[in-house]
Amino acid sequence: MQEVDPAAKRKLLIRAGALGLVVLVAGVLVLRGIEVRPLIDQGMAMIRSAGPWVFFGAMAVLPVIGAPLMAFTIPAGEAFAAQMTLGGVLAATLAAIAVNIALTYWMARQAVRPLLERLLRRFGYAVPRATAGNALSIALLVRLTPGPPFFLQSYLLGLADVPFRLYMLVSWFCVLPWAVGAVVLGRGVLNGNFKMAAMGLGVIVAAVAAVHLIRRKLAKREG
Repeated sequence: MQEVDPAAKRKLLIRAGALGLVVLVAGVLVLRGIEVRPLIDQGMAMIRSAGPWVFFGAMAVLPVIGAPLMAFTIPAGEAFAAQMTLGGVLAATLAAIAVNIALTYWMARQAVRPLLERLLRRFGYAVPRATAGNALSIALLVRLTPGPPFFLQSYLLGLADVPFRLYMLVSWFCVLPWAVGAVVLGRGVLNGNFKMAAMGLGVIVAAVAAVHLIRRKLAKREG
């Protein structure tokens, strides 16, 4: 049986552990009677005052320059579910991520490509060039490799000349369970609905398991 890369497995466990730690800390604060609700309400009020167009527009643009997607997915449900329904928030989140993916691809292929290539050469890295035979494997391996931030993965795939349609489909479907899980988890934690939080965490855990399975099959096929 093909062994899972220990480094990749460790990074996935660290990511899942960090997320679990956030939930655990929030639960401990509540149990100890520390008043976190006013802070949450104040933060949600600030986000709501900007409005959904500004919020989801920022979600589409700011991750291009390195802002973490989780900074948007975690508060999105609690901030706008009452106004848009949770389904509407999920749809807006996935649409914003699609715009972000497309924008980052354009940046990598056009706007900052010369700069990125010089930086990579300077540090001794070589970006693989996608061909008709390996484009899908490259896209899946980059998207399913734990560690590199999502925006950096997008830049790497753009530099590798992965065809745009394939890049969009693989990128969007790979991030979909993480985004849905984070929105539901955030809604549950920030609203004190631990059943919903458990559902969101379950989606993320299932995504981690799926990543392990797909990476193992890819490793077997490439081997």
